[in-house]
Amino acid sequence: MAVEVVYRSSRDLERLFMDKAEADRHDKMLELAELLAEVLQRAVPSLSEQQVEEAGIYMAKNRDVFAKAFKSQPDALSELLSAPVEAAEPAEVVEAVEIAEPAKPAKASKAAK
Repeated sequence: MAVEVVYRSSRDLERLFMDKAEADRHDKMLELAELLAEVLQRAVPSLSEQQVEEAGIYMAKNRDVFAKAFKSQPDALSELLSAPVEAAEPAEVVEAVEIAEPAKPAKASKAAK
């Protein structure tokens, strides 16, 4: 019987990875996406929760391009304009929210009171 080692992202429990580094990169991307979504929600309160989550995931997945653009290379964004749009899958967005909610026990205890 063969043994196969797989790694699971701590933020996305449904996804399995064959490489620990890949699982870590996915975790970091989801963490960045969550923080970006929070910032976007504060900056543009009229956006829906789903819109900010999708935008956060998109920006996190393309963070290298955005980093170049913010470092005085705005032409770097043309990469994203010419590439096919890679929308966040609804399952990814839902999983990120479900995983993020248990991490906030303070709100849950206040609601219980």
